[in-house]
Amino acid sequence: MYDVFTQMTALIACGIGWRIIKPFGLDADQCRQPLTTLVYTLLLPALVIQVLWQAPLGLDSLRVSAAAAAGVLGAMALAWLVFRMIGTKSAVTGTLILAAAFPNATYMGLPVLEQLFGDWAQSIALQFDLFACTPILLTVGILVAQHYGNHQNKENPFIGLLKVPPLWAAVVGVLLNVSGIAKPQWMNEWLGMLSSPVIPLMLIALGMSLQWSSWRPHYLPLLVPTLAIQLAVMPLIVWGVAHSSGLEGEVLTAVILEGAMPSMVLGLVLCDRYGLKTGLYAIAVTLSTLISLISIPLWYGLLGQ
Repeated sequence: MYDVFTQMTALIACGIGWRIIKPFGLDADQCRQPLTTLVYTLLLPALVIQVLWQAPLGLDSLRVSAAAAAGVLGAMALAWLVFRMIGTKSAVTGTLILAAAFPNATYMGLPVLEQLFGDWAQSIALQFDLFACTPILLTVGILVAQHYGNHQNKENPFIGLLKVPPLWAAVVGVLLNVSGIAKPQWMNEWLGMLSSPVIPLMLIALGMSLQWSSWRPHYLPLLVPTLAIQLAVMPLIVWGVAHSSGLEGEVLTAVILEGAMPSMVLGLVLCDRYGLKTGLYAIAVTLSTLISLISIPLWYGLLGQ
């Protein structure tokens, strides 16, 4: 476990170092956008097809998806209730609901699970994200951002789902899986070549996205409940639903760890697009990611691994 998180931290630190040093005068945000676009539109879809084509799909897939959906929706409801009671401003409420409810299930969850459990766990991370988190983010999450934001962009969220390459790749991977079509050797090797850079590039890009420039002291009382919901309450909800549905062993542990991931980086895009507090969300991502380097090993130990 120590070695896994040392390697991951070193890759995240590469991205943080890029933000600080700016090699050749290249700003981290300037470099991160084409890097994440490459991963999101080409390399990650290749990994999704590679994994889901050969993954065992069945009742456990439904259980993973149900646990993920329950965790996200439960965290959203709790965050809404907390910030309604606090009486935060509209844009702040929308920002913190997104930060509290959507875990970084692929960009951090995928490398964590793959390193801890092996290649089989990649399918857990992808099912957790693509079968539940991302569809909810791009439907309910967008509706939340539209409601609390101050932007006039009212795009139909269901149309947004059609623009997500990894989701299309998931559909292709599942269809190839259930059809029983054998994967040709050349295709397996080609997808493997495209997939291999995904994990290190995702972690470096995650490091590039971390920033302190938006920090304000008055954010702290708002961030404490946000981080508590994301890193502590949500995995408990996932644990309860996953266990009661029949998941057990390492699969159960992997699903719970997915629920314990820090805030999703993709939420920054929604904050920008719908007029929420992007700086506040960036701080939530930064703090939740740094704290998760301690909290995830604690969850791993609590689960008896």
